[in-house]
Amino acid sequence: MYLLISKKLYMKKLILILSVFLFLFVTCKQGKENTDNGFTALDTLVKKASFQKSVDGKQTDLFTLKNDSGMVVKITNFGARIVSILVPDKNGKYADVAIGYSSIDEYISDDTYSGAIVGRYANRIAKGKFKIDGKEYNLPVNNGPNALHGGLKGFDKAVWDANQKGDSLQMSYTSQDKEEGYPGKVEVKVLYVLTTDNKLKIEYEASTDKPTIINLTTHGYYNLKGEGNGDILDHELEIFADSITPVDSTSIPVGKIESVKGTPFDFTKPYFIGQRINDRNEQLKFGAGYDHNWVLNNKSGELALCVRLSDTLSGRVMEIYSTEPGIQFYSTNYFNGTHKGKSGKPIKYREGAAFEPQHYPDSPNHANFPSTILRPGKVFKSETVYSFTVKK
Repeated sequence: MYLLISKKLYMKKLILILSVFLFLFVTCKQGKENTDNGFTALDTLVKKASFQKSVDGKQTDLFTLKNDSGMVVKITNFGARIVSILVPDKNGKYADVAIGYSSIDEYISDDTYSGAIVGRYANRIAKGKFKIDGKEYNLPVNNGPNALHGGLKGFDKAVWDANQKGDSLQMSYTSQDKEEGYPGKVEVKVLYVLTTDNKLKIEYEASTDKPTIINLTTHGYYNLKGEGNGDILDHELEIFADSITPVDSTSIPVGKIESVKGTPFDFTKPYFIGQRINDRNEQLKFGAGYDHNWVLNNKSGELALCVRLSDTLSGRVMEIYSTEPGIQFYSTNYFNGTHKGKSGKPIKYREGAAFEPQHYPDSPNHANFPSTILRPGKVFKSETVYSFTVKK
């Protein structure tokens, strides 16, 4: 009898101890989740192993930059693409503000240039033709009647060489003579640097052994609510530009520089992206929304503020600084849910905003546009900075 009572008491004590342990475990876990602010859940959606593959005989991988402020940027060397940008909102809750995918296979089949370095010539060239010193060159046509973003296999489909040192990552790629129809062997370097004050700096450099054209940019899509959390029509936008280069029905500049005053393209003061995007306007019709080049007010060639994007609900603000003379703003007018983002949610109509600091589209065919010709002995250099802050 005594042994039976003792055994019962022992079991009660054991159950009590296990219950206390379980309570403490759950409480600690919940506490961790509360202070984690959703960071771990987002961070684990993009895994290094999912980006390791042999493509065209070269190894792809995923590289992570993280600063002491808690901002994280993940980049793959396939197309030198920005895959993920994790930043907090005004309450400290994290979101991934870069549209992208969770595996290398999805990027291989991607047709939206998501997060990529695009080149040799970013944007469009009319009918895939241009001249240097009187000699005509022909490029593959891949966007209606025009050449777009470097051709059928541009820099976005190349496996770049990568070298990471702390919170800086250098990507390099050699574009061979006549690659996609472009003249000259071009050596390209792109340096990503994540600073302690939540700035992602991107420095571009290129040299050539023959006269060629060069126009490099980063083709990232951004949603300050976080990927998969709705459209960007309620984002407030400022573009520090008084003019655009109007286009024809195939999105090729007609050669003019026109004032934005009195048009839906006037973002010299803040407007919601969706406020005028459906106005009856020929240029909006041609682009199916915003898909145009703004002529930036900065004429110095020095680094200057060109875009400020804000989300009132989260308090997140993204500012873009660049040395480039123009910036292409594209309101993802052709996204239709075909592709799924890192969270598994479809990327729907106008759920991202692309801002591409660059020279003007079709510059080689317009003498009045800033030149994009690069000659041997000269070095192309450009810089863009994406700065993330919160407004409470």
